[in-house]
Amino acid sequence: MSEEYEDMTVAELKVLLKEAGLPVSGKKSELIARLSDSAEEKEVVSLEDADDSEEDWDDEDDWDEDDEDDVYVVKQKPVLSQEMKDALQMRAEKKKKTPSFRRTEWFRYKRLSKSGWRYPNGMDNKLRKNLKYRGSLVRIGHGKVAAARGLHPSGFREVAVKNPNDLEEMNPELEAARVGATVGGRKRELIHARADELGIRVLNRRRNV
Repeated sequence: MSEEYEDMTVAELKVLLKEAGLPVSGKKSELIARLSDSAEEKEVVSLEDADDSEEDWDDEDDWDEDDEDDVYVVKQKPVLSQEMKDALQMRAEKKKKTPSFRRTEWFRYKRLSKSGWRYPNGMDNKLRKNLKYRGSLVRIGHGKVAAARGLHPSGFREVAVKNPNDLEEMNPELEAARVGATVGGRKRELIHARADELGIRVLNRRRNV
């Protein structure tokens, strides 16, 4: 391998060193030695990986039981009519065309850029006058499809849940649970377990629970 490097120029050797993430300083002999050592290390690692791949994995004891827990589980889907599916699709298409509504002077003050929409007031307010270089006003014409109003993007109607008893009266085909932000971890585990028994989807399920 070192013989191949001897015929190369210093510039070409430095390019190889940069690709391998190695230092490019030193004489040509040092660069060649550095590349040769790196090539030998890669060969040793490849041989070790080949030995590991030849091990017998047919025995059930060789598999980690934790790997079975990482299987992807399909989320519940709502039972919707064709009309409701068309309404959800139309709402998604209209949402792409909806402008972003900004508060007056949001570009001047950082605190206003983080706040929600406020109707503009004042006789000389540029946004109230709807000047072209200002943002859009909230109007009834920007409303979405009434049939799909208030529904989750998946099509479920969200129901706030704070304890497992709130799940008993829910319809798994049309409603999905959203656990309250103030619910503790222990009670959240009970809610998740009961929701799995009833076949109810939890929209804000946490991975560590």
